[in-house]
This record gives sequence, C-alpha cells and structure tokens, in this order.
Amino acid sequence: MLEDDEKKIIAAIQGDIPVTARPYQAIAEDLGLSEATVINILQSLCDRGVIRRFGATLRHQRSGITANAMVAWSVPEDRVAEVGERFAGFKSVSHCYRRDPAPGWPFNLYTMVHATDEDECFETTRQMAVDGGVADYNVLFSRRELKKTSMAYFNDEDD
Repeated sequence: MLEDDEKKIIAAIQGDIPVTARPYQAIAEDLGLSEATVINILQSLCDRGVIRRFGATLRHQRSGITANAMVAWSVPEDRVAEVGERFAGFKSVSHCYRRDPAPGWPFNLYTMVHATDEDECFETTRQMAVDGGVADYNVLFSRRELKKTSMAYFNDEDD
C-alpha cells in the first residue's frame, strides 16, 4: 500500500518534470512538501521497486533533430551483448533493444538513431555497422508520430 504523499509524488512525476536546476524543489512546492521529503520518498519508492525506471523524453523536434530511424540489425546471437553495448555508445542512439527474430524477419537487435537529416542517419548507421562488424540491417525512418505518452498511475480524481 502506498501512503498519500507517495501517491501525490507519483502523480506529480508521471507527467512533465520541470526543466529547472532543482526540479524536485518545484514539485515539492506544488505539493506543499519539502524538497528533501520528495527526494527521500522517491528514493524509497525506487529502493522498494515501486519505481523501477526514471526516463526522460527529449522533444527532439525542438532541438533540431528531424530525422529518426529505427535500425533493425541481424546480429549473431553470441555477439548481441557486445554489439549492443557498442551501438548504445553512439551519441545519436537513444534506444537499443534485443528482440526475438520472427519468421521472414531475421533482425534481433534494434537501435533508434536520431539526426538532423536522413543522410546523417544513414552515415551514423554505416559507422555503426563498421564498428560492430554487422552487414545485415534495415533502416526504417519515422514518418509520423502517432502517439507519445507516459503511463499515468494516479490522477487528481484518484482517492
């Protein structure tokens, strides 16, 4: 069971967190709590496994990034961890996942590559392929964002 302050803090962080030097202080002020209380409760929630991951979403269009490509890679299974770590080290890669291949679709490693244009995405992907020693891949560009939301666990209507 969660305490009332824990629920309030979870509700406050499930949306946009203020982009300030001290975001937890701004959240604390909105909730009528101290910054230390908010941080301590968040730490407790993480320690207890209630919060398993904190993520940040960059509004990439506002930062000049206009080309986004999901690159599907076919990597020998015994090299997935090594290649995945190499690919994840590229600054323009925001996501790197291993997934099971499907019939007719041999790809098992996926990266999201962001750049200012498609040519830059292709160049980064080419560099990744050389660095990882992977020749079999497929570049899939994002054409339209259909949905981008975070999970909502508590809202103002919840008791």
